[in-house]
Amino acid sequence: MSSLAIDDIGLLITNDPEIGEGPLGIVRDAALVIEDETVVAIERAGADADEHLDAGGRCVLPGFVDSHTHLIFAGDRAEEFAARMAGAPYEAGGIAVTTEATRAAPDDELLALARARQAEALAAGITHQEIKSGYGLTVDSEARLCRLAGELTDDVTFLGAHLLPPEYKGRADEYVELVCGPMLEACAPHCSWVDVFCERGAFDPEQSRTVLAAGREAGLGLRVHGNQLGPGEGVRLAVEMGAASVDHCTYLSDDDIEALAASETVATFLPATDFSTRQPYPDARRAIDAGVSVAIATNTNPGSSYTTSMPFCIALAVREMGMTIEEAVAAATAGGARALGRDDVGRLAPGVRADCAILDAPSPAHLVYRPGVPLVRQVVKGAGGVSDRRSSAA
Repeated sequence: MSSLAIDDIGLLITNDPEIGEGPLGIVRDAALVIEDETVVAIERAGADADEHLDAGGRCVLPGFVDSHTHLIFAGDRAEEFAARMAGAPYEAGGIAVTTEATRAAPDDELLALARARQAEALAAGITHQEIKSGYGLTVDSEARLCRLAGELTDDVTFLGAHLLPPEYKGRADEYVELVCGPMLEACAPHCSWVDVFCERGAFDPEQSRTVLAAGREAGLGLRVHGNQLGPGEGVRLAVEMGAASVDHCTYLSDDDIEALAASETVATFLPATDFSTRQPYPDARRAIDAGVSVAIATNTNPGSSYTTSMPFCIALAVREMGMTIEEAVAAATAGGARALGRDDVGRLAPGVRADCAILDAPSPAHLVYRPGVPLVRQVVKGAGGVSDRRSSAA
């Protein structure tokens, strides 16, 4: 079995305080030794291995873990985005536009589009993604999206309860019965998770509770879209039901924060969504200081967050949400892993997946210091090997 050493690492972020300095577990002048897609050792620079990848004194960090994406879709909503930038409010009903385009697209087109977005995300340092359905909203089309997502990730989420489709207008309870019955039965074999959009204009708390209970009965882990468009019961419902994560969390009351802090549920912030929808940014500082476990994700989707850039999300979290650079980096790596219930990604330690990013920078501070600059130089991702996007400078 051959080994690879990523050598001459100026600053290695492990996210393991037992390995290195501080909460990020920083090791300086390090080498990361990899065998069979797994980290086997963290050593001083100059480690022995069959092959060497010279980091040139740069910063290496765990690959970003994107725990909330809607990667599989067709169509374009640029006009809707432009209208919001001109002052129009965000309405969740725009999801129906994407649903129509996605239903009409053949499998090969949807998969090609999603693979292109995934490659774009990888180039930006994202080495693991969760992918949701939710743009089909019929039994066959939701099952199709879950099946296609399974070709791209092992964290597939069934989101049949994304929005009430037009054909069920005025019959929300009937649609929930469909979601919890034939649709769930068709989708569950392809999925690890079930999600629901608990929000005004989508599904109320009782309908959301019904969907989550049915998903749990089918053996799926629970996730919730909550408290995006205003104060509501989504966060406390997620905690009550033992969801792994509640995502958006734009509006958090004192009771919401207290409930989260006393639970295992991760609050996943989606700052690029708040940027795109012109919503207020969440007060992450308040949540972290109360002891809430947090993550950052991109929410890649065509309507409210059409980005695959985790560095952009990190920069927004630091600039607009009161997070430190160290907290934001941890939230985009180890936090995303916690939100997905995983311990094999989001950190770099012996025995975990060797997913990491080499920055064209000496520290992760440059992700915020140099916003918009593509600083991910190379990515190492398991069976995918080394992805290289070098700068012109040697």
